[in-house]
Amino acid sequence: MIRLGLRLAITGGRAVVARAALIAGAVAVGVALLLTTLAASHAFQTQNERYAWLETGYPGAHAARSTTSAVDPLWWSLRRDGYQGEEIGRLDLAPTGPHAPIPPGLSSLPRPGQYYASPAMVKLLRSVPHEQLRDRYPGSLAGTIRDDALPAPNTLLVVIGRRPAEVAALGGKPITTISTTSPSACTGECAPIGTDANGMVLVLGVVAAALLFPVLIFIGGATRLSAARREQRFAAMRLVGATPQQVTRISTIESVVATALGVLIGLAVFTVARPAIARLPFNGSTFFLQDLRLTSTDLVAVCLGIPIGAAVAARLALRRVTISPLGVSRRVTPRPPSPVRLLPLVAGTAWMVYLAYGSDITDARSDMQAYAYLLGVFTVMIGLVVAGPWLTMTASRLLAGRAARPAGLIAARRLNDDPKAAFRAVSGPVLAVFIATVSLGTITTIAAYNRGSVSAAEGSKGVVVQTMYSPDQVVAHLPDQMVASLDAIPGVRGVAVLHRTATADRWGFFGEVVECSQLTAVRVLGRCPPGASVVAVKPDFGGAIIDNSKPLSDAVWPTSSLTIARATALPVDSIVVDSSGAPATVERVRTLLERDLPHASAPETVSEIRALGSKLLDNYRQLASVVLFTSLPIAGCSLAVNVAGGLSERRRPFSLLRLTGVPLTTLRRVISLETVAPLLAGVLVAAGVGCAMAALFLRAQLDQTLQPLPVSYYVLVAAGLLASCALIASMFPLLGRTTAPENARND
Repeated sequence: MIRLGLRLAITGGRAVVARAALIAGAVAVGVALLLTTLAASHAFQTQNERYAWLETGYPGAHAARSTTSAVDPLWWSLRRDGYQGEEIGRLDLAPTGPHAPIPPGLSSLPRPGQYYASPAMVKLLRSVPHEQLRDRYPGSLAGTIRDDALPAPNTLLVVIGRRPAEVAALGGKPITTISTTSPSACTGECAPIGTDANGMVLVLGVVAAALLFPVLIFIGGATRLSAARREQRFAAMRLVGATPQQVTRISTIESVVATALGVLIGLAVFTVARPAIARLPFNGSTFFLQDLRLTSTDLVAVCLGIPIGAAVAARLALRRVTISPLGVSRRVTPRPPSPVRLLPLVAGTAWMVYLAYGSDITDARSDMQAYAYLLGVFTVMIGLVVAGPWLTMTASRLLAGRAARPAGLIAARRLNDDPKAAFRAVSGPVLAVFIATVSLGTITTIAAYNRGSVSAAEGSKGVVVQTMYSPDQVVAHLPDQMVASLDAIPGVRGVAVLHRTATADRWGFFGEVVECSQLTAVRVLGRCPPGASVVAVKPDFGGAIIDNSKPLSDAVWPTSSLTIARATALPVDSIVVDSSGAPATVERVRTLLERDLPHASAPETVSEIRALGSKLLDNYRQLASVVLFTSLPIAGCSLAVNVAGGLSERRRPFSLLRLTGVPLTTLRRVISLETVAPLLAGVLVAAGVGCAMAALFLRAQLDQTLQPLPVSYYVLVAAGLLASCALIASMFPLLGRTTAPENARND
């Protein structure tokens, strides 16, 4: 039987070879996408773990204690820097002895006057003028940080050697161990880097739900196609004496051969495409090629699981043949789906309603919140798939009531006869629409609450702000000629020095005061009332994820009781430089501020301050884009494969219809209607349920109201529907070949 099965699978004629090639190609696409999804998930986790050593010094991190008894403390100060919107990590180190711990990626600790840099940072330093970046970091390049200590190939990181007193003045602290805690495992106070446990659960959950579900549906459709098209031939074999076990064995061999070939091709495609995949900014950063790997468990699960699944699908598809050789002809209408199928969908929606209105979910731990929301979304996705046949049956009855042509009646009758198979063909696009609705609805609403743009800048990108956040950073007086040097940079419009007040003035303002002569030149900070020389200001440059700050340029600040002399004698709290926004000007301003005020926090532009607050949201938006533009092609391939499978299953009935005089155009209308009707019904339900899920999540987590979806969403859905219709039309040539009169004969 094994030899016969292999012979039938390989030398069964052009039709058999074409069928096997179609199955292998479909499985190859699904396997390549599945392997990419698994490898990207592993790479994302590895990338997050490489942030662990940068958590050093934060209370929420921990490290294995050194086995040596004598460990010299290492002064450690990690700060954030930037260049043209790109974030730079700056680590200042100062050992107190020869036995100080050495961070990963370094061959030795840099001495004062030396620094290490990541490969991307070295390339950047060599490509721009010194006054724009290089002058910020004293000393010379001692070496390059190894890849095993960098989260991504494009990571910008510099490690600078200092003296202990210098690092202490920067607000650093002595440490004796290097952290081994990744951001996802850090608890309590942690560094604002990487992805925490909440985000990790969300990202991996979205990947699993949004990519694995459609891929598995796609592969399942391909394997069903392999089994269904051979059903009648096996029925003929049963009539000439073949036993059920022999038929099952031959069917299994044929299915496994085509599917195994597809798995091998998919594995080869993934291997060849790995370098290109590694360059995709999955969450805003690219991957190292070695991180985009597959575990042995992944390979075994895919390489064995998919052929086994194909064999099971073939066996189930031939269950009528194994029972009786006449089972193919004596088909009866299956039992119609009952409304009980709506229970998972209702249960998932009810759970989200409870989270939104009946629980204090925001008081729970972040990881518990993520698991709670994912439980609801997963249940709803499963509910859409389970409830789909019942929705299809309902749509078929509506179609039958409004049908005015024979094609409509035939399509409605076939949908009502087997709604499970009809919905199976469109389940991929339905899930893709649900994913698009939830993700775009949530992100659009949060962006709308951020005054319309996630990373909106106030004024211009040329406004540079230097703030002394901690009391240790406040300086009594600025270095001589510093303001003049800033004014002398081409493109600088004005400089405002904000001084910190020790007590409140008569209007009750605590905070900062500024000279009106400087405020006039820096219009982004607001205006002075007529006749004022010093005003009390309370600037808010944003920075929160939900940013409700008002434009500062519209503010008219109250007059301060302080004179100019008394105001300028106060400690300096902030410096605001307004420029033309040219990149060279902004970076020269930033470099001068860091050079003359080395103990202060790194200066930032207003747009960077706002972008930092919404960085997590930007990463989720990037993730949503990757997921959408990956799941839509999967859904399209799934639709094409399932429509082809449906045609192969109904080859003989359609051939008989053509023999009775039904035109081929009528059969094309039947195929179109019986695919488009459940597709439209499923898309409408998925869009409605997706909006409800987004609204409930926003209500539970952020107490926000769902805002109207952007035009791009409707364009995306319309384009997806048009592409689906085009895929259906591409099956019409196959319909003509498979319904030829000779196919009406029993094979």
